[in-house]
Amino acid sequence: MNYRDFLQKVIYVIINPIIKAMIHLHITPNIVTFVGFVGNIVATAFFIEAALTQNLVHLGWGGIIILVAGLFDMMDGRLARMSGKSSLFGALWDSTLDRYSELVSLFGICLYFLRMQDDMGFWMGIVTFAAMIGSVMVSYVRARAEGLNIECKVGIMQRPERVVVTAVTAMLTGFLADIWWLAGGMILIAVLANITAFWRVAHCYIVMNKKEAQ
Repeated sequence: MNYRDFLQKVIYVIINPIIKAMIHLHITPNIVTFVGFVGNIVATAFFIEAALTQNLVHLGWGGIIILVAGLFDMMDGRLARMSGKSSLFGALWDSTLDRYSELVSLFGICLYFLRMQDDMGFWMGIVTFAAMIGSVMVSYVRARAEGLNIECKVGIMQRPERVVVTAVTAMLTGFLADIWWLAGGMILIAVLANITAFWRVAHCYIVMNKKEAQ
């Protein structure tokens, strides 16, 4: 069992009572997905406020909200399975709002860096934009591969890792008053997410060559 499977099992133990309550209240997975998306919008509002005021505390609160919204992102899939309400549209809705959620939150961070009006802010704005590109491409390569009937889950910076890195480094920045925590998080995502995207391309290349050789 890898670390992601272990953490998933631990989190499921925690959230299963909440899931059962949602089923009792007839809350649908699509509603939970939307609530998680709204949470990321709220987090982005805190990041924008931080950019306008240059108050690092707002970054910390934004990080906390992203972490809570990330739990909703786990609960929607679990709710769909436990309630028997999985659907093709639900899968599309979840993936679409996941991309929106991640891009809007990273946009808020990018805006903060650009508003710093110094060399660090300028370059970190570029790095955060690179993190946005990597985040989208990790998901795109997997979706395109699965459309070609290739399983493609390899890589070290998938969405759960990106959410945790963004949330935790934002929280540390806000509560330790040190912007380098968030800068380090964005550098980590920018590098590893793009490596993961090309890792997945290489994985698909190998799989495709094996299929064609058969």
